[in-house]
Amino acid sequence: MAQIELHNIKGEKIGNIQISDDIFNIVPNEDVLWRYIDMQLTNGRAGTASAKTRGEVSGGGRKPYPQKHTGRARQGSIRAIQWKHGGVAHAPKPRNYLKRLNKKMKRLALKSALSARFQEGNLIVISDIRFEKAQTKQVKEVLNNLGIAKEKVLFVLPRKETVYENVKLSGRNIPGVKVIIADNPNNNDGNNIDGLNVFDIINATKVVLTEGTVRKIEEVLSK
Repeated sequence: MAQIELHNIKGEKIGNIQISDDIFNIVPNEDVLWRYIDMQLTNGRAGTASAKTRGEVSGGGRKPYPQKHTGRARQGSIRAIQWKHGGVAHAPKPRNYLKRLNKKMKRLALKSALSARFQEGNLIVISDIRFEKAQTKQVKEVLNNLGIAKEKVLFVLPRKETVYENVKLSGRNIPGVKVIIADNPNNNDGNNIDGLNVFDIINATKVVLTEGTVRKIEEVLSK
């Protein structure tokens, strides 16, 4: 099994931990990564864009002027697309952009993203991070201690608890920092990591996991 350094929130190395090669040290599959990110971004589209075609705008029932002898281009309706207040050619209409990937591909994409960050040296594991109250300066201190204050950072916390929610609230006003909770709180069995996603991992230059998050990821993705 691969090993990675374990730090505390003061930036001090407190040891090493083993991480699963099958999850954090595979050969990244770029094709599946692209498919997952494409699905994630596409599913984020509202699909509510709408405009009227020439058959839907009001007016235009009669020919605006005679076909010939006016010296102007022939026109059949004042609601044609080239007219002011006319219809729109190939007008967008509300639609569903939903895309899907099977479970096996989703798991492979997550493993590939995590492995890519580990192999680059951009995966950081800390023992834990808990705040009794939300304060932005606390997250800034942790970033400075870890030497990643100028990086684009993703914190991944293990589960929905008040002390982790406070960390999430503390990081929301810091540019370039995103804090997510890996567990899906709407899942009754507590073993779903839908909060962890490929786009956020790839979009960040540094990914910070707690030791508890690492074990949760291994528990879920090894099934």
